[in-house]
Amino acid sequence: MVALSPYQVASIRILSAGLVLLPFARKALLQVPRNKMPLVILSGLIGNFFPAYLFCISEIKLDSSLVGILNALTPLFTILVGVGFFQLKVTTSKVVGVIIGFIGLCLLMRASGTISLQSLSYAALVLLATLLYGINVNMVGRHLQGVGSLNIASLAFTFLIIPCLIILYFNHYFSLPLGSWTVQRSTLAAFILGAMGTAFASILFYMLVKRAGTLFASLVTYGIPFIAVLWGLWDGESVNIWQMLCLGIILSGVYLVNKKS
Repeated sequence: MVALSPYQVASIRILSAGLVLLPFARKALLQVPRNKMPLVILSGLIGNFFPAYLFCISEIKLDSSLVGILNALTPLFTILVGVGFFQLKVTTSKVVGVIIGFIGLCLLMRASGTISLQSLSYAALVLLATLLYGINVNMVGRHLQGVGSLNIASLAFTFLIIPCLIILYFNHYFSLPLGSWTVQRSTLAAFILGAMGTAFASILFYMLVKRAGTLFASLVTYGIPFIAVLWGLWDGESVNIWQMLCLGIILSGVYLVNKKS
């Protein structure tokens, strides 16, 4: 986000994913049952579209490493949504895991110095994104089992192409000096993020949800904090020992949530 606004970065990310998957959309349109189409579009919105903007906006004030750590709460929200709305059975260890994860989150806020009202509001955007992830995982696992992973991803992202173009237009992206190397580099970075980190990764994630189940699929967020911390350190962000300890607490809670009885 050196040369682009959060809305521009998120829009290019989703737009690029849609363009990459566009060649597969026609076949998917013929294969996906009509009664499943609204759920496919909804999956694209809550599983990718809205979270992309929430993450980008949050990083105006929060380090990417901290955002990555907060993303580890996705499995906790997965089980909370599953229990509340998808009749997912819960055990005592899962309840304890949710409590431990919440305690770890509170301690992380203190260790990161993000206790101002403004900082908490930006952290809340990340939590909202992980909540949306939890809803999407449960919805796909319950209602889209019979729909191909490539079909879900291609239709979901193709539907989002036009909204992204509209957002880019009203956020004055096309008025930027597009010949500038800084703008081109930022655009390329967002495009690569969308093509690889969104389009390709979403196909794999949909496959994992349907083959291994919702809770197991949400375990992919275990690795995100560690990768985010490494990238943050490489980019000059500071990560202290207390943040890493809080990350350990959060992950221990997530482990209990996903542990089989």
